Amino acid sequence: GQDLRTHLHVHALVSCGGLDAQGNWRSPVRGSHFLFPVKAASRLFRGKFIGALVAAHKAGVLDRDPARNQAERARRLRALREHDWVVYAKPPAGGPAQVLDYLARYTHRVAISNDRILGIDNDEIRLRVRPGPDQRRRMVSLPAQDFIARFMRHVLPRGFKRIRHYGLLAPRHKGVRMAQARAALQVPEPQAPAIETAQAFLRRVSARDLQRCPHCHSGRWCAVEIYAPRTMRPAPIARMHPGARVRDGPP
Repeated sequence: GQDLRTHLHVHALVSCGGLDAQGNWRSPVRGSHFLFPVKAASRLFRGKFIGALVAAHKAGVLDRDPARNQAERARRLRALREHDWVVYAKPPAGGPAQVLDYLARYTHRVAISNDRILGIDNDEIRLRVRPGPDQRRRMVSLPAQDFIARFMRHVLPRGFKRIRHYGLLAPRHKGVRMAQARAALQVPEPQAPAIETAQAFLRRVSARDLQRCPHCHSGRWCAVEIYAPRTMRPAPIARMHPGARVRDGPP
């Protein structure tokens, strides 16, 4: 969440169709804009989750299972089966670009951005969070120890992948299958990524020209001479003969 509390969830991008065994593109039967019925997906996801939970218990890998005995586990499974699981699906209002921009916040940032940290007062850290019902920006204060603990929950353990690709984007077949999908859908090849200079990149991300003089606002900074780096030689270390003695006072 906005205050760094644990909020476990998974984002998945699914193509509306796929390739058959002959490499031809197959769209859903009900139309090019239909993927699968939401209610059926809810029941299927519930069954897969409960099946994985039961298998994990039988394999003995649920180290911190809150259910203490078989009766409690049976009541939990019965409640999970009776409860409606909700799968919400809708097309993005802004198209694929909006989806990629939204997911980039998860894949290229960890937990919180710098602009949401308002200040640090002694052992209290002030954060800006999502506006409340009155549409006013809210601020929360957390003890430094709690902030660090919540932040570290968002750091992935070793060997855990943040993004996984399947199907068309699976690393082993991506080159061949993506080419087949583009040919079947008559989509042109993507353009090569544009390579920009460091000055152009800084100008784009900072929204200001860093080569303009900050004092007169009209002059331009230019390189007059480039000095090669010089290595500093370490100072010689004075060594004393093992048999020498040090005298006190002037020689």
